[in-house]
Amino acid sequence: MTGSSGTRPAAFAVWALSRALLLLWVSKVITPPGLDVTSDVSVIYHGWYDVLRSGTYPQSDVTWQYPPVAALAILSPALLPFLDYASAFFVLAFLCDALVLALLLYAGRGAARRTAGAWVWVAGVPLLGTTAYARYDVMVTAVAVAALLAGVRHPRVLGALAAFGALLKVWPALLLAGTARGRRTRLAWATAGGVALGLLALCTAAAPGALAFLGFQRDRGTEVESLGALVFHVARQFGWQGRVELHYGSLEFLGPHVPLVSTLSLMLSLAAFGWLLVWRLRARTFGVSTTADAAFTAVLLFTTTSRVISPQYMLWLVGLAAVCLVFRESRMAWPAALVLVATGVTQLEFPLGFGHVVNSDATGVTLMFLRNGLLVAASLLACARLWRDTVPGRDEAAPRAAAREAAGSASGPAQPSRLSR
Repeated sequence: MTGSSGTRPAAFAVWALSRALLLLWVSKVITPPGLDVTSDVSVIYHGWYDVLRSGTYPQSDVTWQYPPVAALAILSPALLPFLDYASAFFVLAFLCDALVLALLLYAGRGAARRTAGAWVWVAGVPLLGTTAYARYDVMVTAVAVAALLAGVRHPRVLGALAAFGALLKVWPALLLAGTARGRRTRLAWATAGGVALGLLALCTAAAPGALAFLGFQRDRGTEVESLGALVFHVARQFGWQGRVELHYGSLEFLGPHVPLVSTLSLMLSLAAFGWLLVWRLRARTFGVSTTADAAFTAVLLFTTTSRVISPQYMLWLVGLAAVCLVFRESRMAWPAALVLVATGVTQLEFPLGFGHVVNSDATGVTLMFLRNGLLVAASLLACARLWRDTVPGRDEAAPRAAAREAAGSASGPAQPSRLSR
């Protein structure tokens, strides 16, 4: 997959065919096997829509666990009043999907770019199945992709979109982890802080309950698809006396030792944050792909270590992997490939095999070990490649920095060179 113009029509054709099939599935013209995931839109999202239109956030609903700007995503079907709520939501998800493809194809032009990123997106979304259009995560991912691509030249735009995305679903705050030291970081981070504060103030003034989601997130447990849940999937085979129940909007393990495993998961996330902080302090060489590579690595780490790994989280990783592979200098091809395989396995476990997962039978346990094992492998590989690419050893620091500088100059003025400290 190269940056040649000949691959763009092929990418668009495959995208159009696969997305037509997705629209037929979510519209129930074709009935896919497994659970009906579209009911969350027609029932849960629509219920929140009615509450939000009344002038308040769903502050008494523990399943509302989203930052305040998420209200815009839930209210967005009002833009298409000639359709029912669910149909309008699916159309908007499709349009966001199309926007991501257009951004990736446009960004893939040029000698130092490639269309591989667009192909990752073309393949990754249908690998997740109908879940891709039955959640608002595709909208958030579109904001994140736009932020990273615009941020190559415009750090303020990166900061503003990252802040907006963070108030849609928190994780886009991690887009700022890999901004180049100095002026670019100051511009991006200061803009993000200002936009976030402004939006929070606006949302808080607009309706009561804007920050209610904080308490609901705090009380989450260990969801059955998470890395920590593997402990209980195995323990059930040896007589563990716990159970699976709907808890705070997802199926979670409840019973002996669950609080301990949840705490350990949080500690693992803190360790991931610590690694990112050390990397940030040690990194010396920043280039055109570093911001995307660091964002992909950071979101991989926090997704993998989270107490909850919902299937739609894979869309975040697919979108960020796609941005990385737009840049020829990015070394995230193998982690991106592992994420694509993990996305396909995710559809096998949800919705196709979710009953097996809930029952912790041999099929369910195998699927969870495979999917979460792929995420762990992708995380470790991404960390290793990001570190090697940006934190040179003492003896090789000067030669590597000089090589990066030369490579950046050779690519012409349109491609930013590596920016050293």
